[in-house]
Amino acid sequence: MPLTDDVLSELAQLLRVRPELDDVCRFGGPWISTHVAGPAGWAYFHLVTRGHVQLDRPGFDRLNLVAGDILLLPNGDAHTVHGLGFAEHLHSPVVTQLRGALRIRTSVGVELDTELICGRLHFQAAPQTLVMAALPSVVILHIDELPLASRFKPLVEGIREELSDGRPGAASIAINLASALFMMMIRAQIEKSTAVTGLLQLFNQKVTSQAVLAMIREPVRAWTLDDLAHDAGASRATLVRAFRKAAGIAPLAFLADLRLGLARHRLGSSTVSVDRIAAEVGYQSPAAFSRAFLRKFGVRPSQNRKA
Repeated sequence: MPLTDDVLSELAQLLRVRPELDDVCRFGGPWISTHVAGPAGWAYFHLVTRGHVQLDRPGFDRLNLVAGDILLLPNGDAHTVHGLGFAEHLHSPVVTQLRGALRIRTSVGVELDTELICGRLHFQAAPQTLVMAALPSVVILHIDELPLASRFKPLVEGIREELSDGRPGAASIAINLASALFMMMIRAQIEKSTAVTGLLQLFNQKVTSQAVLAMIREPVRAWTLDDLAHDAGASRATLVRAFRKAAGIAPLAFLADLRLGLARHRLGSSTVSVDRIAAEVGYQSPAAFSRAFLRKFGVRPSQNRKA
């Protein structure tokens, strides 16, 4: 299912995906790497460039990854990554070298048979809560499979080579390659017709995508149905039908959910006052915002921040 016009380019400017490359891991023997749950607005990723890797998440089945696989955990779930020969109380010693902010972690005393690049995605704008929430809890791409290989594989190889060579500017180049890589991953997920539902379906239709982008750009604006229909280039009735068909929700109800989602993101990722956040997302009074937040999430904004 093709994306309408160039909606993803507009969405990319709003999302501002910023990867952080944390570790280049070269492991052998029994090894394990543990990752705690990430803060709001962060997603974990692993690029397997050599060998076999297993990933465990509490409450989910074990995942098996091989060279050429890219794994994204959009919600920043806690997880452990380990090798096939993992034993809970037996780990090969690992030495860590720093190259700027990048850690090079290497098993010692064993043959190295696995390599992966680990990091996090930071979505610098609050709309990430919408897009990432619409993705599955785990996204895996097998880049050695056609038609992905021709586009994804050169990017992954470029990241690996830059980080391995350690030449001047390598980290910056690798981060820019990773930004392109993960926007392509999001596009590939949106274009999977079998997986496109809700918000992703809204982005795949011209009428609804223009209305959604307008709301994301200006969530504080006092939108009316007429305003949204005008921006979408459709009648009010057409816009309502399109929203209900794609996401099972009316446009203004979607706007209310959008504002509350943005507010929840701000509560978890900043120290801005609740009253200011209420105003930033379009609520005329903190009391109205608090009531709406309670109806949506079951807690008051201040309780959500404490949690």
